[in-house]
Amino acid sequence: MKNIFLKLLLVVSISMNAQSFDIVNPEKNIGMKNWTIVNDDVMGGVSKSTLSIDDDNNLIFNGYLSLENNGGFASSRLSFNRETLASVKSFKIKCRGDGNTYKLRLNQYNRRASYSSDFKSSKNEWIEVELALEDFTPTWRGYSYSDYPEIDIEKVNSMGLQISDKQEGVFILEIKYIKAVY
Repeated sequence: MKNIFLKLLLVVSISMNAQSFDIVNPEKNIGMKNWTIVNDDVMGGVSKSTLSIDDDNNLIFNGYLSLENNGGFASSRLSFNRETLASVKSFKIKCRGDGNTYKLRLNQYNRRASYSSDFKSSKNEWIEVELALEDFTPTWRGYSYSDYPEIDIEKVNSMGLQISDKQEGVFILEIKYIKAVY
């Protein structure tokens, strides 16, 4: 009976893994190119952030979020082909953070607003969060729009990580992976 259970568990595990793919996985060198930093300095703020890879092959998004000069956000963005996310239903992020709340943001080709979903990091502890596509809301310059068109996942051409919402101070978020789930 125990062997049957283990075989069933293995089959379920394999089929679950077959339903996702890595968008970012530094250990496998996936999603490490085409990142840019966009902070509030584009609007006069003074927040700073960087992206790097640590000795354990984790993507590190860190910096200092400042509210000076009407600032208040730091972000990083990964560009890719629009067809990359066709049929995706959710995203899984394995991360270790500082207890702050971060956003996963999706940008759609030819749209002013981006679509974002919040997730709370756990201080010094690895967690996996899953963000359903229907939980992403349209935002622009910090404002939500209830009457904006729904996201068209097949037109998304970049995704990013952001910290904002008046969480002033030093921040650090380690990413083991970001997976797209069908």
